[in-house]
Amino acid sequence: MGTVGRGARLGVDVGTVRIGLAVSDPDGLVATPVETVARATSAPPEPQAAERRGGKGPAAAEPVPVDAGTADLRRIADVVREFDVACVYVGLPRHLSGKESWSSQAVRTYAGVLAQVVAPVQVRLVDERMSTVTAHQALYASGRSGRRHRTVVDQAAAVVILQSALDAERASGARCGEPVDGSPAAGDAPTGADRGRGGPVSHGADHDVTTEATQ
Repeated sequence: MGTVGRGARLGVDVGTVRIGLAVSDPDGLVATPVETVARATSAPPEPQAAERRGGKGPAAAEPVPVDAGTADLRRIADVVREFDVACVYVGLPRHLSGKESWSSQAVRTYAGVLAQVVAPVQVRLVDERMSTVTAHQALYASGRSGRRHRTVVDQAAAVVILQSALDAERASGARCGEPVDGSPAAGDAPTGADRGRGGPVSHGADHDVTTEATQ
């Protein structure tokens, strides 16, 4: 069994309009919400089945391009630096059957660019099935009105994604999920002062998923 070093982990819930962020303590025990970041370029919704079959041509199913210089990616890089993050976990949406969808490919595209922006910090994809549903259920259970869900549900979903990854780390003694192409292998990501010497980032117990981050 491997050993996971100390260092905060960042959970990222990539939506079509907003991106939720959550961070852990350096020991990787508890995930807490950080903030919601607006996507610089809103991704289109997943095409309907007829469109995916060719009703509007093959371009209908293409993930939206992602620009490494956009404000949302720069903000995530800032958070990685501010919290001295050692690993970024990005939620990968799948169908309940486990199969990937158009949304999965869109998130893979985003995560690939994110890995370039936060290098040499590693980025890993983790299964996020039901994370948004779980977040909504937790918000309803807390008594928060449905109208207020939109402002925090992305953060709550990021908490669910990250806490699941932290639990898997403790169970296996190693990083979980799928490393994004270009990310360093598990255990290779530098922390602390090492990260300050290079890479784009240098420039720039129970948990409650309903806790609202300080903006």
